[in-house]
Amino acid sequence: MTRQSALPPFVAAPAMRRFTGWHMLVILLAFFGVVIAVNLVMARLALSTFSGEVVANSYVASQHFNGWLDKAKAESALGWKAPMALADDRLTVAMIDNRGNPLAGAQLSGEATHPLGATTDLRLRFVENRPGVYSARLPAGRWQIRMMARADGHEWHHLAEVTSGAAQ
Repeated sequence: MTRQSALPPFVAAPAMRRFTGWHMLVILLAFFGVVIAVNLVMARLALSTFSGEVVANSYVASQHFNGWLDKAKAESALGWKAPMALADDRLTVAMIDNRGNPLAGAQLSGEATHPLGATTDLRLRFVENRPGVYSARLPAGRWQIRMMARADGHEWHHLAEVTSGAAQ
């Protein structure tokens, strides 16, 4: 019994090409070339958004470290508290001393930043509404508040995260 070809007699059957080591080499080079290219692009994008650098010169920063610890201990010893409330695009801060009394006449300054850097930073201008209670305008959103208070010859820093307005 003879086997019939699916092709008409006037069409030649295509020649089968052998898979050689050169073919495998090209496949491997293409695969790893794509992987390396993607890694380079991702590394470039990561470094352009955040370098990982916290201080410009870590040696110089290390020389100030003990001083920073001393300042932090002194601030902690003050016992001040700053509970925050949000309403109608206003950030209200009640400054309380270590005895639970309002800390009137303090000078507050602050900065609001988005945790992921979505918008530009905002300077907060605090106004004392009544003794020990300060407020500043803060648009809706999730914010990280860096606040500094000066009163009675002392300086105190506070960091808090708040959510304001429609994002609550």
